Amino acid sequence: MDARFTDEQEEIRRTLRDLLDKRCGPQELRAAVDTPAGHDRALWTALAGHLGLPGLALPETCGGVGGTVTELALACEETGRALAPTPLLATAVLAAPLLLALGTGAQRAGLLPSIASGGLTAALAVPGPALATALALTGHDRRGQWAGGRRAGGVQARRAEGGWQVYGQVDQVLDGHSAELLVVAAHTGGFARSRVLLFLVRGDAAGLTRVRQTALDATRPQGRIQLRDVPAELLGDEAADALSALARLGGTAAACLAAEAVGAAGRVLERTVAYVGQREQFGRPVGSFQAVKHRLADAYVQVQAARSAAYYAAWAAAAPAPGAETAGSLALAQALEALRRAAAEGIQLHGGIGFTWEHEAHLYFKRAAGDELLFGPVHRLRAHAADAAHVFEEAGT
Repeated sequence: MDARFTDEQEEIRRTLRDLLDKRCGPQELRAAVDTPAGHDRALWTALAGHLGLPGLALPETCGGVGGTVTELALACEETGRALAPTPLLATAVLAAPLLLALGTGAQRAGLLPSIASGGLTAALAVPGPALATALALTGHDRRGQWAGGRRAGGVQARRAEGGWQVYGQVDQVLDGHSAELLVVAAHTGGFARSRVLLFLVRGDAAGLTRVRQTALDATRPQGRIQLRDVPAELLGDEAADALSALARLGGTAAACLAAEAVGAAGRVLERTVAYVGQREQFGRPVGSFQAVKHRLADAYVQVQAARSAAYYAAWAAAAPAPGAETAGSLALAQALEALRRAAAEGIQLHGGIGFTWEHEAHLYFKRAAGDELLFGPVHRLRAHAADAAHVFEEAGT
């Protein structure tokens, strides 16, 4: 394994950081989250048009750059550093890989070039608070009970004249209120022969109602979608194994989320170190006190360890390498802990100002808490990885 990044990968990181420093400062960030979409459409156009961010991990035949999960994770690290509210996670990390893996030739040709160019945003709608389970991060439900329990609730799909219709509600969909295409997981086939399939729903489809939710992390907008006999298109064909595709997607999603959390943790730690070097108490900088030095040093070590784990998870998902199914969950757990630690230290060492709306420190803490609610908790990420690796099984059992 060569752990060094290529010149092209370093250029992606450098160019993206420069652009976000100019276009996504504190004022621009707050203005973006207050818009109905929850993100700056002009910034998204720039990220897609100038840097090709949505198509980083898509093949060139589909209009993409032809990169791997590694390049996408590096981009997520920079967007996480700025807490940039963009559809990158929902579109490029969660939805596009499913279209690429399961879509028919016509579906890939019709949708992926538009996604790669930034002209089409997409979102993955998984019923209930079960996104982490669907992605096999905190558990692996081989029967898809999270999609509605095969009886009622969740989202149900049935054949209709000329295609399919879906009915149900999904409460927590990342960018679900603004995405122009929804990839909806739904049960079909009745109780006895029920199975989970994925369906494509256009954002302007008849019977679809969407509203933005009030989320703990305003930089990670979520929407509630209601489907009332909405026309839908089956993603791929009925032989597609949607559950396995979602589980494979989990490794990619975890690596990108871990890199994003590491970027955020590194940034809030940088800001805290700079602040304690300026703030004075008892006639000397707060950062000169040994107790403060120790706390920040511990946080720094934790962030660096999480960064190494995130990079390995991205490399393992791109290879793919042995243990890739557990590397993502472990890296995400470590990164979320590092972000929570760095953000908590940032709030406390900034003093009273760290708790105020005017300061950005609390936004990083909310990102850590919000991501753990969506994709964790940390102890379940680690427990599932241990189960998948058979860590606690006795030899011969």
